[in-house]
Amino acid sequence: MRLGVLDVGSNTVHLLVVDAHPGARPLPAYSHKAELRLAELLDADGAISEAGVARLETTVREAMQVAEDKGVEDVLPFATSAVREAANAEEVLRRVAQETGVKLAVLSGEDEARLTFLAARRWLGWSAGRLLVLDIGGGSLEIAYGLDEEPDAAASLPLGAGRLTATALPDDPPDADDVRALRRRVRAEIAREVSYFTRYGSPDHVVGTSKTFKQLARIAGAARSADGLYIQRELSRKTLEEWVPRLAGMSGRDRAALPGVSEGRSRQLLAGALVAEAAMDLFGVETLDICPWALREGVILRRLDHLPAP
Repeated sequence: MRLGVLDVGSNTVHLLVVDAHPGARPLPAYSHKAELRLAELLDADGAISEAGVARLETTVREAMQVAEDKGVEDVLPFATSAVREAANAEEVLRRVAQETGVKLAVLSGEDEARLTFLAARRWLGWSAGRLLVLDIGGGSLEIAYGLDEEPDAAASLPLGAGRLTATALPDDPPDADDVRALRRRVRAEIAREVSYFTRYGSPDHVVGTSKTFKQLARIAGAARSADGLYIQRELSRKTLEEWVPRLAGMSGRDRAALPGVSEGRSRQLLAGALVAEAAMDLFGVETLDICPWALREGVILRRLDHLPAP
């Protein structure tokens, strides 16, 4: 069957269309993406602004039209931290349902971590052993660890690259004092979670998912996305530590000129790099692999698990 997953994230609204059936890997058929950056469309009270809600309605409606055009049989719509944590979340969900007919399922942070872990486990297989998965989104950082398909430990922290850029790095290029303050804050928040995970033992394999990790790996020398899914890509902590001060001295326009960095996410890259560096350091990770599957694939895989076998 042809499935679609509609991901209303903190940065983008992304429709991924796949051809799939139980027991087989989902094959990407089409991708439709619109940059919305909901994490940056909050008012002083933490609510998504009227303009932001209107843009979300339009974007969801357009994505559903694309799904229809591509012959999608079933769409799995969900929202993550930007909607989940908005002061007017219930009103936003009601408005979207009323205006578009789409009822967004709001995933908890722990749900995000668990579904992303499932996707990474299926991609890497059982030979990866004990797996630590790090995912930096626009609104939150997800961490999950385990040996099976369900992680033993999962957590979500409000350390997304978009959120931190909007709240802590207002200047472009960023102020050096702001960068230092954000570095301290990020490390303190992650450090509080480390013992929760390390009591389960050291991981055999560590992976990073999400656009932030992919862009950081690319500027550090990893292969281009155009070279395909199956080329191994990795990011070393040593290389990342060399890049962080360089990114801190650049404007968003300068970062957008780096390989693999999109203009829409260039300002967020420094905040994402600070989170990635802190997580790798505090968890004692020297090198991690980049996993091409993440939350959207996890949602699809979970849906396929509940379909009857052919």
